[in-house]
Amino acid sequence: MPNDQIGEAGDAWEFHQATKLGYINLKTKPGLYKSYSGLPQVPLPAEIAPPEMPALEAVAAAGILPDGELDIHSLGQLLHYSAGLVRRSNLPLAGEVHYRAAASAGALYPIELYVVCGHLPGLPAGVYHFAPDQASLVRLRTGDYRRNLAEAAANEETVARAPATIVCTAVFWRSAWKYRTRGYRYCFWDNGTIIANVMAVSHSLGLPSGLVAGFADRQVDGLLGVDSEREASTCLIPLGRGPEAPAGFPELTALAPGDLDDEHLATYPESHRLQQASRLADSPGVLAWRGSLGPSATSPLDAGLPESEPLGSVIAQRGSTRRFSREPIAPEQLSAILAASTRPYSTDYRSPTGRSGLIDTYLIVNAVQDLEPGAYFYGESGLELLKSGGFREEAGHLCFEQALGADASAVAFFMTDLEAVLGRLGNRGYRLAQLESGVIGGRMYLASHGMGLGATGMTFFDDAVTAFFSPHAAGKSLMFLVGLGNTASPNRVTPFRSRIGMLKDSLARGAGGGRRPVPDWLYD
Repeated sequence: MPNDQIGEAGDAWEFHQATKLGYINLKTKPGLYKSYSGLPQVPLPAEIAPPEMPALEAVAAAGILPDGELDIHSLGQLLHYSAGLVRRSNLPLAGEVHYRAAASAGALYPIELYVVCGHLPGLPAGVYHFAPDQASLVRLRTGDYRRNLAEAAANEETVARAPATIVCTAVFWRSAWKYRTRGYRYCFWDNGTIIANVMAVSHSLGLPSGLVAGFADRQVDGLLGVDSEREASTCLIPLGRGPEAPAGFPELTALAPGDLDDEHLATYPESHRLQQASRLADSPGVLAWRGSLGPSATSPLDAGLPESEPLGSVIAQRGSTRRFSREPIAPEQLSAILAASTRPYSTDYRSPTGRSGLIDTYLIVNAVQDLEPGAYFYGESGLELLKSGGFREEAGHLCFEQALGADASAVAFFMTDLEAVLGRLGNRGYRLAQLESGVIGGRMYLASHGMGLGATGMTFFDDAVTAFFSPHAAGKSLMFLVGLGNTASPNRVTPFRSRIGMLKDSLARGAGGGRRPVPDWLYD
């Protein structure tokens, strides 16, 4: 009889264990760095010159003369200022803290970078893993494997003609350890912020770069020696342009997998199924997915840009804002942030004009000089007022009950018509919508900090955001959001509870007498 189950094998025991409340198990936290033992390392140059181009110009750059040369020094710049260890500090309780070049949800850094290159000045052709903590490249394969990579991407021209391509992978458990199933989204946000840095640095170096999302997943994973489950390829970033890679496919021998420090790995079925369902199997499958679109193009930015700090110093000093001061920002600052961060960039899945991005940007404006507070949509004609009013409480509530949303001068919400995206790009389109939102968010980080402002990404109540911006946003889904404003001093998190949150708690406890006394969007 079922009721005869006793001890640890019984349903009651399993239920009790599954419903315990507690803090995240710090003993099972995965390491922040992947390591390889016994493989040769190529140290990157000890003196890496910081990119001196103004941050706003680097973020918004288009049509820059491609006169840069990719060598080990410029590659070192790209890697260090996109995913490198930029500084360390010691906290009295926590000990040493590592700060990386791009923002990461929870500072968990799930994205790894690999380089597939031909012979570069100072670096032999090969397949390498970037070790941020060692400031070095670990050589996984010796020889020119660019043709193998290009073939996996259905001979995408930007990959075939790139002297080097950065391949990004996600170590899913690093985010899932804290954020569980939702951590799959965060991996692509984090990947997007790194892409934003790579593109800004490549612009500063005069090197063409772009995003290639169509490739045979397991072929690329096999080239890197990753297992496609715990760690999997997410995108390719070709760097520079030169002659096509030589013909021929060097033999792919098995590689040592490397240590991910994930002995306590837990899997989340929904994430696992989505990752499997969004794979492309082979070159014909990539071509069918990509369709007849050619590589997209970019165009010059018409509007002038305010002065901003050098890109290198902005990245080295960047950090997520923990508290905004509520002081207004200038309209020129908001305009520059929006113009620079939402610019199209080269991909293999947009229309050739580059204008058909996947993300629409909405805003709650709280404190921007000479701009009426309210809810806005940012389109090709600029800001469109959807509804006026002071929405600090609403912003704080939508941002998962955080003071950052209420105190920010403006909060930018990155939304997409998910049904349309999935209809055009399949399940892989979900990755790309998350990825593009991360690119926009990463560009906002750089643009804001370049002008001396603060920025931070936050999580959110999904459906409540759609309801708040409806009817304009009806049918759209929120991918990511970023708060913008002046950083307060001290820059510390402050307790917050919105009136909306308190009202919803009261309604959940039985208030309201069975009626619906507040707007419908509050029930989402």
